[in-house]
Order: sequence, then structure tokens, then C-alpha cells
Amino acid sequence: MVECNICPRHCPLDEKGGGACGAYYAEKNEVKEKYPHCWTTMNAVHIESIPFYHAYPGSRSLLLGSSGCNLDCAYCSNAYLARGDPSNLFKFNLPPEKVIDYARKTGCHNIVFGINEPTVSLHSLEDIYRKAAAGGTPMGCLTNGYMTKETAERISRIFSFINVSLKSISDSFYKKYAGVHSVQPVLENIKYFSINNHLEITTPIVQNINNDEIEEMADLIYSINPVTPWHVFRLLPEYKMKNWDYPAIDAINRTLETARGKLPFIYFSNFVGSKWVSTLCPGCGKVVIERINFSGCGGKLVGFFLKENICSSCGKEIPLYGKRVYWHGMEVVE
Repeated sequence: MVECNICPRHCPLDEKGGGACGAYYAEKNEVKEKYPHCWTTMNAVHIESIPFYHAYPGSRSLLLGSSGCNLDCAYCSNAYLARGDPSNLFKFNLPPEKVIDYARKTGCHNIVFGINEPTVSLHSLEDIYRKAAAGGTPMGCLTNGYMTKETAERISRIFSFINVSLKSISDSFYKKYAGVHSVQPVLENIKYFSINNHLEITTPIVQNINNDEIEEMADLIYSINPVTPWHVFRLLPEYKMKNWDYPAIDAINRTLETARGKLPFIYFSNFVGSKWVSTLCPGCGKVVIERINFSGCGGKLVGFFLKENICSSCGKEIPLYGKRVYWHGMEVVE
């Protein structure tokens, strides 16, 4: 048996596998990926739909996903991928050079691993990174942040921009609803990524479960970096909680009004017609990046009113990672 050190679970593995995520096995005292370079999702999308709002605005991203997760969130909306049988899910078996080629042919400026947890495909993603870095293609990811310090360092090298799902700041929440003992590894990794990468944070609000933590989460984010973009979305539970009540939009937004006094870049979505997906200048209050939300957790850019990253009205600097990127057919123009 070999102990897997990719996440804090430290699962024992043998030649058949094992472990909470089911993605790894042991061979000659080494941890190896069960399904290397196998993907369930590969689509060209708006980066804002993922969501990243402050990284390469307007760019086209190759959204990549695999199967499996090291958490077992009771309300997961992607449980069919996170907890499903991988042998019934994989559609693409592509080496790194084919992934990079597909990104180029579809006019993608960057590659983002979303959909499920990147730590379950760590070796494959490192292989893609080596090819992508050689060609100057940036990479980003969505992650639950539940990983060891060593894995966080590897993730930090692969992905220059990262969105961490902060589900709660309570150990009891993570024990009851995510199936792990503590939120502390997530909090430590958020701090690490904030220093070493472009960081955005996403929080799914579950009615009567974590909505009372919003102000505390805002205080935590403020203490780490007050200009961190924070995506709060109204979760519509699935999986083990599919009969749970949907969160009340007005009640969440009232709480967020207080938080907006501390954090200038709070976004609120996953309902049609959200008014809170555009970026406002903290200096003068004008819309500097306009987005629309069709529902879902992200948006679509429809107006960019910055000169580089400077508000044209008051001169305030807006923190962005990378420049505005335009689509011209299949050609990327920065």
C-alpha cells in the first residue's frame, strides 16, 4: 500500500486503486493516474462564464474537465461527473499536444480546467502545462482548494489564475456537507494562492446552511486581500439535497450590501437578470466592465470601459490579470 499525498485525506492506494476520488493507483511505490489524458469536457467558452471576471477579460477559453472529486458535497450540481463511474463518462482521450492544437484551432487564448476538481488529474495537467507554457498559452482552474501544501505548490506552478470554491469557513460544514474533517487546508491554500497567483473566490450559497456566514467570509477575504474578486452564487441543490429549498435572492443581496462596503468586487449570480455581474469602479462608482447574466454562475462581457486597467472617468486602477482579449474569428488579438 502507498499513501497518496495529493490531498489531506492521505488515502492508502494499491495496484487496483482506492481512495476517495478513485483517480489514482499505486505502482512500484509510486502514485499514478488511473485515467491519464482522459477528458469528459472540452469546449470553447467565454472566460466570464467559468467564471473569471478579472483575468484576461473577453477572452475565449478552452474549458477542460475530467471526472472525480476528493470531496463529496451533498448538494453538488455536477455529481454525475464528480461521483460517476469514469468508464461511462470519458469522451476524449487526447495527449497534451492535441489539447493545445484544439485550443489553437478554436481560437482560445487560454486553457481552463473547470467542471470537476483538478487535483484528480494532476499528472495529466502537468503534462499539458509543459506544452502550453512552451507555446505561451496561459492556464487557469477552478478548485475546491482541498489539497496538501505540496499539491498547492504544483497547482500554483501549472495555473497562473485560480478560482477557489470557499464553501464555508466552518469545520462542521465541511464535515457534514463535504465529507472531510476541516476547512483549514482550504483557508491555508487560499492564502498561498493569493500571494503566488491571480486569485478569485467563489461561494455557493445553500439556503439555511451557509447564508449566515456571508459577513464572516467577507471579513476573511478582506483580511487576505480586499480586492479579491468574490463570486457569490445562488446554489440550486442537486445530488443528495435535490429537494432542498432554493436560496432567497433578496435576503442574500441584503447581506451582501454590508459586505460590499468592505470588498469592492463582489458578484452575485445564478438567476436570470442579475444586476450584480458588472464591475464598478471603487473610485467613482461607474461601470467599467459591463457583463450580462443569462442565469448560471458566470456572465458574458458586453462592454469594456477601461484604458488598459485604468478607469477613464477617475483614473482609479482596477486589478486585472492580463489584458483585454478580443476574438476575431479564430484569431486571438490582445
